[in-house]
Amino acid sequence: MSSSFGSIFKISTWGESHGAGVGVVIDGCPSRVPLLAEDIQRELDRRRPGQSDIVTPRTEEDRVEILSGVLEGMTLGTPIALLVRNKDHRSSAYDEMQHTYRPSHADYCYDAKYGIRAWAGGGRASARETIARVAAGAVARAVVKALFPSTDVLAWVQQVRDCVCPTSPAEVQRETVESNIVRTADAAMAEKMVQLIRAARNAGDSLGGVVACTVRNCPVGLGDPVFDKLEATLAHAMMSIPACKGFEVGSGFAAAKLRGSEHNDVFYMEGERVRTRTNRSGGIQGGISNGEDINLRMAFKPTATLMVEQDTVNDEHQEVKLRGKGRHDPCVLPRAVPVVEAMAWIVLCDHVLRQQSVSCLA
Repeated sequence: MSSSFGSIFKISTWGESHGAGVGVVIDGCPSRVPLLAEDIQRELDRRRPGQSDIVTPRTEEDRVEILSGVLEGMTLGTPIALLVRNKDHRSSAYDEMQHTYRPSHADYCYDAKYGIRAWAGGGRASARETIARVAAGAVARAVVKALFPSTDVLAWVQQVRDCVCPTSPAEVQRETVESNIVRTADAAMAEKMVQLIRAARNAGDSLGGVVACTVRNCPVGLGDPVFDKLEATLAHAMMSIPACKGFEVGSGFAAAKLRGSEHNDVFYMEGERVRTRTNRSGGIQGGISNGEDINLRMAFKPTATLMVEQDTVNDEHQEVKLRGKGRHDPCVLPRAVPVVEAMAWIVLCDHVLRQQSVSCLA
């Protein structure tokens, strides 16, 4: 099973949703990067369950333990091991799922591939796996910030079902995003999204939507042709997040409707800096960052577990009925925001270190 990501800054995640804990080992982190447990915990607190009435009520502190690779607030250059222990797992809620496949979950595919699965909580297929990503992302952020202090990554919920936040990527403010429980960029739209999610939860249903992300002040020159283009690595990272079903960079699918004369980003000089007057490329051209904002959009499906009866089959291939149990998010989007940011930081960190090994950054 592939549980590793990255080339120079490489992460290997481990653990099951209802096991003793989840964690990550980070290899390739440079030495003498300032790093405190508080830096990691801040991001984990944004991802943890039980934050509001529109997310899962599972009660977990998700306290990070740094097991290796850090001494007196500085990275050592050796592997960093991070652990978060599971405390509020209630496996009995999944007894019926031991032999029955939940619709649109990984249950059947895991059984077909491995002949065994961690049925309680979904094991590695659980969104709890993303704890390790967020922890690693905090370390990656520290590395990038040490080299490029002005670089920033900001994600927000742009859409819940058919409710769309109108704020442009250039205008999104972190304070606004973090001021509402749905993590969108418009306070008026936030309440409409919250009401949609509450209505779906009360009906035993779930909703999907879109998380947008912008990378500001990205260094020029990140990304390697041909197969490791920056957008290709970002797509790999984002599409690996549980429930993510679609990815766009820049104009994305809208580019299919335009002529080249409408889509091209023309260059101009701003002092000594090469700029583009538009940014339909989304900050990446030829697979390499051009210094403009990198704009991404990720589509997330509705949560698969529903609190209503559905048709399914069991591991004896008998057709049966199943009603969802356990504690689940009626919409994954609010807690997906820090996961998206974390994966963006991990990709940026890896490409920054790769670029340093081959040439000087422009």
